[in-house]
Amino acid sequence: MSTPFYVSPQQAMADRAEYARKGIARGRSLVVLQYADGIVFVGENPSRALHKFSEIYDRIGFAAAGKYNEYENLRIGGVRYADLRGYTYDRDDVTARGLANVYAQTLGTIFSSSAEKPYEVELVVAEVGDSPEGDQIYRLPHDGSIVDEHGSVAVGGNAEQISGYLDQRHRDGMTLAEALKLAVQALSRDTNGSEREIPAERLEVAVLDRTRPQQRKFKRIVGGQLSRLLDRGASAGGAGSEATPEEEDGAEE
Repeated sequence: MSTPFYVSPQQAMADRAEYARKGIARGRSLVVLQYADGIVFVGENPSRALHKFSEIYDRIGFAAAGKYNEYENLRIGGVRYADLRGYTYDRDDVTARGLANVYAQTLGTIFSSSAEKPYEVELVVAEVGDSPEGDQIYRLPHDGSIVDEHGSVAVGGNAEQISGYLDQRHRDGMTLAEALKLAVQALSRDTNGSEREIPAERLEVAVLDRTRPQQRKFKRIVGGQLSRLLDRGASAGGAGSEATPEEEDGAEE
């Protein structure tokens, strides 16, 4: 009878973490930034049907990098949790912190289980407040830990390099055009330090806009509005998020 091969728990966890990190790094990066009137989500995504960003509830947005089928399952679960909690209690009881805790428990359980592989995903859950001080951004790595972020956050691909670039250049009170320009500049930087151009049609952009009169603050920025914002960001002193919205609202179930 052969002796079973022994792997220490520490080594097993390290191997699972390395497996998940490599899977996440193969995906394209995305960034989430605060600006004066809300929170903007920006990522390179050539697909018009498979979204990286989605609405979860009135003031809550979801962003994910990694395996699409895995984070799509998590997104759908988050929508169901939010709808049930809002219906059972009150809409104000649905918060980004509560949703992040639910995702953390799910990811942590899967990561610790030896019966299945860890999820190759990294999530961002954001909630826009009535003022910039009330904004909340939580990053959830593959192991289910929760990181409270402020100002800007990058996940997927070469997220570490992009985060360093954003930390040096992001500032409070930026307009939407300025924040969008900074996000595109950060995403355009390759690991070797060179820059490339990302056309507007390859960008996926969404915002949680606190100035919207509607109860639901999430909207997608596409087409002409996106092009105008990119042009404003490229010009000195370009500002303003006031434009006729060409938007697609709602969370898909």
